[in-house]
Amino acid sequence: MKVDATTCQDLGRALSLEWLETNGRGGFASGTIAGANTRRYHALLLTARKPPCERFVLVNHLEEWLDIDGQAIPLSTNLYPGTVHPAGYEHCIEFSTDPWPTWTFDCNGITVQREILSIHGRDIMIVRWKLVGKKQSIAVLRVRPKLTGRDYHGTHHENGNLSTEAQIGSGMVVWHPYSDLLPVRAIHSGGYRHEPNWYRHIQLPVEQERGLDAEEDWWSPGEFTFDLESGSTRTLALTSETVDRLDVVALAKREKSRRDTARRAAPAADSLAGELWCAAEVYLSERGTQQTVIAGYPWFTDWGRDTFISLPGLCLVTGRLDVAWQVIASFAAHVSEGMAPNRFPDAGEQLEYNTIDASLWFIHAIDRYLAASRDEARVRETAWPSVKQILDGYRRGTRYGIRMDEDGLITGGVPGVQLSWMDAKVGDWLVTPRHGKPVEVQALWVRALEVGETLARRFGEADYADQCRNDRSKAIASFRKRFWYEDGGYLYDVIDGPEGNDASLRPNQLYAISLVDELLPRDRAQQILRLVEEQLLTPVGLRTLSPQDPRYRDRYEGGVVERDGAYHQGTVWPFLLGPFVTAWIKVFGQSAAARNKARSFLAGLEAHLHEACLGQVSEIFDAQAPHQPRGCCAQAWSVAEPLRALIEDLRGIAESAHPKVKTVIVRRRRESGPVAKPPSKSTDPQQKNDGVKGRAMRDPLL
Repeated sequence: MKVDATTCQDLGRALSLEWLETNGRGGFASGTIAGANTRRYHALLLTARKPPCERFVLVNHLEEWLDIDGQAIPLSTNLYPGTVHPAGYEHCIEFSTDPWPTWTFDCNGITVQREILSIHGRDIMIVRWKLVGKKQSIAVLRVRPKLTGRDYHGTHHENGNLSTEAQIGSGMVVWHPYSDLLPVRAIHSGGYRHEPNWYRHIQLPVEQERGLDAEEDWWSPGEFTFDLESGSTRTLALTSETVDRLDVVALAKREKSRRDTARRAAPAADSLAGELWCAAEVYLSERGTQQTVIAGYPWFTDWGRDTFISLPGLCLVTGRLDVAWQVIASFAAHVSEGMAPNRFPDAGEQLEYNTIDASLWFIHAIDRYLAASRDEARVRETAWPSVKQILDGYRRGTRYGIRMDEDGLITGGVPGVQLSWMDAKVGDWLVTPRHGKPVEVQALWVRALEVGETLARRFGEADYADQCRNDRSKAIASFRKRFWYEDGGYLYDVIDGPEGNDASLRPNQLYAISLVDELLPRDRAQQILRLVEEQLLTPVGLRTLSPQDPRYRDRYEGGVVERDGAYHQGTVWPFLLGPFVTAWIKVFGQSAAARNKARSFLAGLEAHLHEACLGQVSEIFDAQAPHQPRGCCAQAWSVAEPLRALIEDLRGIAESAHPKVKTVIVRRRRESGPVAKPPSKSTDPQQKNDGVKGRAMRDPLL
């Protein structure tokens, strides 16, 4: 994906376009194509001390100047109060994401290229510069690293506790600003002059938009110098690993080969499927000896619900079956009181189980894994006991009042706790509490009982299978009797809540169609889909509430309270396109007309891949046009669910169940403009002091 000179040199536009590099360990680098950091999460070396959690920003930025014939030309860009300095974006003539973020600059007729790449499985970031083109040229490059050493949710301010010392060796410098964090090693092919200095009042405009602390100070230990000559490459590798040397050339070569292999495996039949396929890998990360799914960048780690909803799209349709199993095994080890965990905390806390649906999504994911892998032995040994624990836990009752009611449906909810995926919470205010019997939870329960019956019969447990069958029949009968809202011609969103039945028109009812066949007759399913198309569908996802509802919010903006108040009250979520497409194909069939119609629902995502985080899909969008992207700039289920639907429902590749590596080229589209806690997983992560002292950290939610 390429960005032309006009866009690169338009500061407003270039600041809105972000790049992302991940290392498969919870660490990542990110920034804007303009070069300036606009978020507290933008950084060059951001590592996870306990992958994928305990993330710290170690190196924030590099300031670069190219000296040519006595003139200093900037390559980097920074934002200060009322000014931009330096303004390297003015010299940028191209940006590309392939195979990693690459900038090309025109510096008085000399063409310079900068590359930034992460090494998969390592806490290493490599930056490379070279002169390109036929013209023989020489220049001197000066590079100043800017460091902090803070929790990635915080901001950093000048303080007297930072150590300004450096260990300087041949081709390597070590800085250790804070003793309770790992030191930073810089392995380089130039010279180094130690000259500590503070750079104050760096502006972070996206944080200002979010109503949070939008300014920080960076410490710069010194300056590197590199002699650039045509045909040669100069490198700077930054790492928190304890190494004396790195073969940067070999590391970069292996990394490119790895990425090329992944791209060749992507489907060619549908360009959107191909790009989403390539986007999927960034969400997979180590957790101990297993794998997990990062819910979104830049501020989420792994969440149970997001993981299980994303698993089919990220791992199963892409053929990453072993990764899928590791994720399942990782969560199976923590099933407790009939519940899978909702969240692994960032640091040193107990697992959180505040979810009514994640455990049921877990069962669904296990069944999908078994269908794709035929791995009956491991499922029986490791996953089947967890399935039974969850089913039995829901039957007899578990945390937060979650239990099977007398009518066979699942109810749940206690004051002050958000349990469904619509989980925004600000202080004591639950924006969408949904206590009672949420519609999607009933669909998941019926689906889970189907899986329970199937596996029990397969594993020779006839009595348990009969119990699941009977419970399922009862739940289906109750659902059919109680959930249809005749006056509106759709399903209640929640029944038996504290205030009775909730007739809000929301997209949650789609799961009663996409997950289960027996809950609705075809005519009612068609009626629901037409209504969702009319009132909830946008080019980039589904609204979470009908515009006709007085609580509807058309913009997701303002401070934390304002944004969380809109999070599920109209705000658009692209992951919901997955169940919408699945439901559409189930109800209207596999005719060419039905498939083309369903495919058109995903068309807006193609343009979106060229805005916000390039090549990725944002977490949410404004409910009204032009549907400004908001929230996390890269979200796992926003990629996974459309990808799953493209491959499974729309036949994005022929061998969807067992994809093979193919030598293909993914077609590139033309550049397009934008389309005309327990902590809640809400607009911002839970902010807290992690015990790292001396940073003058500020809590953005205070």
